[in-house]
Amino acid sequence: MLAVAMCCGVAMAQTAITPYSKMGYGMLNDNVSSIQRSMGGVGYAMRGGRIVNVMNPASYANVDSLTFLWDVGVDLTNLWSKGNGKKGYSLSGGLDYLTGNFRIIKGLGASFGLLPYSSVGYSYGGEITGGNETRSGSGGFSQLFFGMGYEPVKNLSVGFNFDYLFGTVTNTAVVNAMSSSYFNRNMKIRDWNAQFGIQYSLPFAKGRDRLTLGVTYQPKKSFHGDSWATTYDSQDSKVDTVGFVKMKGNYEQPTTIGVGLNYTWNQRLTVETDFTYQPWSKAKYLPIGGFEAETMQFDDRWKLAAGVQYTPNKRGSFLGAMMFRAGAFYNHDYLNYNGNNVRDYGVSIGVGLPTLAPNKTTINLGVEWRHRETSPVQLITENYLNITLGVTFNELWFWKSRIR
Repeated sequence: MLAVAMCCGVAMAQTAITPYSKMGYGMLNDNVSSIQRSMGGVGYAMRGGRIVNVMNPASYANVDSLTFLWDVGVDLTNLWSKGNGKKGYSLSGGLDYLTGNFRIIKGLGASFGLLPYSSVGYSYGGEITGGNETRSGSGGFSQLFFGMGYEPVKNLSVGFNFDYLFGTVTNTAVVNAMSSSYFNRNMKIRDWNAQFGIQYSLPFAKGRDRLTLGVTYQPKKSFHGDSWATTYDSQDSKVDTVGFVKMKGNYEQPTTIGVGLNYTWNQRLTVETDFTYQPWSKAKYLPIGGFEAETMQFDDRWKLAAGVQYTPNKRGSFLGAMMFRAGAFYNHDYLNYNGNNVRDYGVSIGVGLPTLAPNKTTINLGVEWRHRETSPVQLITENYLNITLGVTFNELWFWKSRIR
């Protein structure tokens, strides 16, 4: 399965269909599953034996002893945009993530898979004096990860994720006037990353209720890879490479801190709220060839999310075992264009459908509405409708049949 994940890395969906993704590393992702997207993107304090929660690796210690979990997610994104007196529409989608989770020994679990780190995707153009100009971008960065979670004492677990970060982003500007010319900026990352997490769970009401605190930490680091630009003019008929630099020391990822609080009542109702903070304003980023130097800077990113899940009776009928989910979030993003911060907010609903199969596979459907704009000046406003489908396969790999 790991080999399949590596092969799928090239074909993972890059669903950032927005001109805002031309800045920096593109639109960032938060390692959420389809279940978590339906709950506003929460997960730092989420734990359970039937979910692969990459947001906090400490949760891996809580996987059921007899199961091997697979979680596969796909999405479909519709975008309606408006700006500069023009309206636009686009549609994209595909594979979103692929993860697995299994138990090694009592109190020790592991996880692996493939996740998006960031995505870039846009195309627009217009007339200029004596001709026209088009700009486009594509690509993104993916994470191939392995992690472990351990419970050294009852109700306390710790864990880590170790990632291999890879991918290429390309931004292109083409000008057709007296002659044709283009500018191509490329960024290629080949690097390692690490994240650490802890969860403490306090049971009460004879174990039917539970309050869990989750905290994650990802240290600041300098990216490894290359960044360069190529230029071409039809009158010169020569491709030139300019501004080639090693990313180490010039491009950085800031510290990331995540905190979540989760309350579960009677094993039926789960409520969680999360907070994420990344001081991007302190991270180095070197623009090349003037492509971004005058228009883009980084702001500190913070995100507040809340979500709820309710299961009427997970051991009852099909309807009673269905999981109903809802959530909301507000994201003050890391991108700033001409003094205007990019920010977005949204709401989501979803449902988990148990199957009749003995392995207790769950089909997770979700719908998310998201609005993105800049502030204080609204340059381009965007509305998204995201449809997500995730399937959690619960395989009884470690069940020992009784011989009669």
